Amino acid sequence: MIARLTENGFRKLLGPAFRSRVFWNNVAVRRSSTSTPVIPPSPDDFELVSLFDQPQFSHKTRPTSATGIFQHTQLTTPSAFTALADSTLVRAQLLTARILRAPQSRSELFKVVKNLDRLSDLLCGVIDLAELLRNAHPDRQWVQSANDSYEKLCEYMNVLNTNVGLYEALDVVLHDPEVVKSLGPEAYQTALIFWRDFEKEKFVSLSSEILSLGHEFVNQASAPRPAALIEASELEGLKDDGMGARLQRQASSTRKSLLVYPGSHQAYMIMRSAPMESPRKKLYVAAHSSTPRQIECLERLLGARAELARLVGWDSYTGMVLHDKMAKTPENVNHFLDTFLDRTAVHAQEALHTLRLRKQAHLKTASLPIIQAWDRSYYCPPEPPEPPVPLPPLSLGRVFMGLSRLFKHLYGIRLRPSEVLPGEVWHPDVRKVEVVDEEHGVIGWIYADLFARNGKACGAAHYTVRCSRRTDDDDDAGDLKVGVVEEELLEASQRFELVKRHRLRGVQGEYQLPLVVLLCEFSRPSVLSGPTILEWHEVQTLFHEMGHAMHSMIGRTEYHNVSGTRCATDFVELPSILMEHFLSSPTVLSLFDTNGLLTNGQTGNNHQDPCHFIDTHSGVLLSVLDQIYHSPLALDSEFDSTAVLAQLSNTRGLIPHTPGTSFQTQFGHLFGYGATYYSYLFDRVVASYVWRHIFLSSPVERELGERYKREVLSYGGGKNPWFMLSALLKMPALESGDAAAMQTVGQWGIDDNVSSRH
Repeated sequence: MIARLTENGFRKLLGPAFRSRVFWNNVAVRRSSTSTPVIPPSPDDFELVSLFDQPQFSHKTRPTSATGIFQHTQLTTPSAFTALADSTLVRAQLLTARILRAPQSRSELFKVVKNLDRLSDLLCGVIDLAELLRNAHPDRQWVQSANDSYEKLCEYMNVLNTNVGLYEALDVVLHDPEVVKSLGPEAYQTALIFWRDFEKEKFVSLSSEILSLGHEFVNQASAPRPAALIEASELEGLKDDGMGARLQRQASSTRKSLLVYPGSHQAYMIMRSAPMESPRKKLYVAAHSSTPRQIECLERLLGARAELARLVGWDSYTGMVLHDKMAKTPENVNHFLDTFLDRTAVHAQEALHTLRLRKQAHLKTASLPIIQAWDRSYYCPPEPPEPPVPLPPLSLGRVFMGLSRLFKHLYGIRLRPSEVLPGEVWHPDVRKVEVVDEEHGVIGWIYADLFARNGKACGAAHYTVRCSRRTDDDDDAGDLKVGVVEEELLEASQRFELVKRHRLRGVQGEYQLPLVVLLCEFSRPSVLSGPTILEWHEVQTLFHEMGHAMHSMIGRTEYHNVSGTRCATDFVELPSILMEHFLSSPTVLSLFDTNGLLTNGQTGNNHQDPCHFIDTHSGVLLSVLDQIYHSPLALDSEFDSTAVLAQLSNTRGLIPHTPGTSFQTQFGHLFGYGATYYSYLFDRVVASYVWRHIFLSSPVERELGERYKREVLSYGGGKNPWFMLSALLKMPALESGDAAAMQTVGQWGIDDNVSSRH
C-alpha cells in the first residue's frame, strides 16, 4: 500500500514542586539487585522540569526568527498548507509516472522499491501532518485546510493502491533474480509490504460497502443507549453520601421514577453503590442493548469481509489479514488464545470465587450465588491504579526528567529542551524537546501538546508526523525526466522536503529525521495552582506513549515504510507496553527524584484487585469472539452474532450471558482491529516476559538497554519480528513463528497490572 497511515488514523510552578522535595528525601525504595550506579540528573534534566512545570505566557524568541509549522518557513497560513498539498500531488504524479515506466529501463527497475517508498513518504509527509493539524489546531481555517488536503491526497493514494501498473512494475522486480539479489534485507522487506498491500487493496477497493458499513458501525458503537427507568424504592441503601443521597431526595420529593442514562455519572454511581440488584440489572441491560439496525450493520460488515476474502482466494477474512502478521494463520492465533485462556482461567476462577463469597455475605444466602454481569462493579468496584511504592505528588516536569534519565541509562539518549520559534507550533501550550544521542547528536524531535483545551482531540495519542528514511540516494532529478511541469508547481513540495534532511554525526549518508507529537489532556500549570500533578494512570499513559516515541526515534531505517512504529500490528505495542513495566521498579521511580536516593526499608503497595484477573480473562474472550466473527461462519445464512456471543460467554466465559443484551454492537474495535484484536493481548504477554527475563533485576543497566535497542528497536519493521524476539530472548525456537511458537508465548502468561490503552 502506497501510504501506511499512522496508528492515529483509526484512545504545579516550581515553588510547590520544590516543597515536595522533603517527601522525596523520605522515600526509601527497595534496592534493586543491579549494581549499575544511578547517573545523577544533568542541567538538561532540571530544565525539563522547568519547561513543563512553569506556566509559559509567551515564547521568548527574537522577532526576526519567525518560521512556520515545524520550521517549514512557508507553512505560515492555511492557504500555504493547501498550496503544499497541491504541489505534493503534482510531484506524486511525476514519481508515479516514473515508476510506471520502470519496466522499460533496466536501471530504473533497480530503483522501483526506493521510488515506491519515496512516493509513500511524499504523500504521508503531508497526510500525517494534516491528520495532526485537524485534530490539534485551534484555528478553524487551518482545520479546514488540513481536512481538504487530507481528503485530496488520500483520494489520490486510494487510486494508487489499485493502480495495476504499479503492481505490475513491482511484480517484474520481485520476479527478476538479479534485482531481488541487489535488495538488502530492509529493502526486500519493504518490497514485500508493498506487494501484500497492493494485493489486498486491489480487491478491498471493489467493496465500498465495507467502508460505509464500517463507518456506520463505529458511529453506532458509541451512540447513546436508552435510559433505564429506576424506581425510588430501588435506591434504598445507596452506599454514596453525595450523588446517591441527592438522587434519593429527588426521587422522594418528585415521587416519580428516575430516567438514568447508561454512561452517566448517576449510572456509574448506581452500578457501584446500589445494594438492590434490580437497578443495576436495568442499567446493564439498557447499556448493552442494540437496535435491529445496529445488529444488521455489524453482520453485514462481517459478511462483506468474508465474501471479499473468498473473492481473493482465502477461506476467511482472518486468513487474509493474518498471513503477513506474526501470527500468520487463524489456527496459530487460536493456539495462542486457547493456551492463554487455560492459563488465566485458574486465577480468574479464584477471583470469581471471591466475588461469590462477597455476594453470599451480602445476600445472606446458604449457597454461593452466581455472579451476574451487573454484579461486577458492586462487589468489586474498579479502583484507580497505584504506584508500587508510596510516592509524593509527581509533577509533569519530574516525570519527563525521569524519562530522560531512564533513556540515558538504557540507550545513551537524553531529552533536551528546545526553543520554540514563533509560528513553529499551533498553540502556546506546545513544548519541544530534542532527542539527543550521545554518539550521533540530535536524532529527532518530540513536540508535546499535553494540556486539555476546547476543540482538541480527546485522549492520548502518538502522531508520527515524520518517519525516518535515507534521502541522499533519492535521485529527485530523475522524476523530472518523465514529464514537463512548471517549476513553481513543484517549489512548495521541494522546499518542504528539503527542511527534513539532515546529517548525523558518525553516520554515512543523509537522513530524514523522525518527528513525533504527543497529545494528552492533562491539566495546565498556573501561577495559582502550581505545576501539573499527574495521577498514576496519567504517568502510565505518558510512559506508554513515550515508548512509541522512542521506537520512532531509534528505529532509524533507510526506508520510510519500515521505520519506527511501522511494523506488524501484533508487534507494534511491545515497546509501549514494556515502558509501562519500568514503572513497577523502585529503581526507575527514584529517577523522578533529583537526589536519586536508593535505601532499604520501603514496603510496596501490595493491594491486588481480584477483578484484574477477571478483566484479563474477559479480554481474551473478546479476542476469541473477534476470530469467530471473522471466520467462514460469517457466511452462514443462519449466522447470528448475538447467539455466537451468548454461546461463547456461557461455555468459555466466567459470567453468563444476559438475555436481551448484545454487547457486540459496541465492540468498536471489530472494525479497526478486525481479526487482529488479539494483538494487544499478545504484546502484553511478550512485554511481560521481556520485562521479567531481561530488565526486572537490572532495570537501568546499559548493556541490557543496548541489547534491546540493537535487537528490536533499531529495526522498526525492517526485520521479521520473530527473528527480533528470538535474538533478544536468545530463544532460537521462536524464529519459525509457527503454531508451537504461538503456543509457547501463550504459556508465558501475564504478570502485570497493565491495562488496555489501544
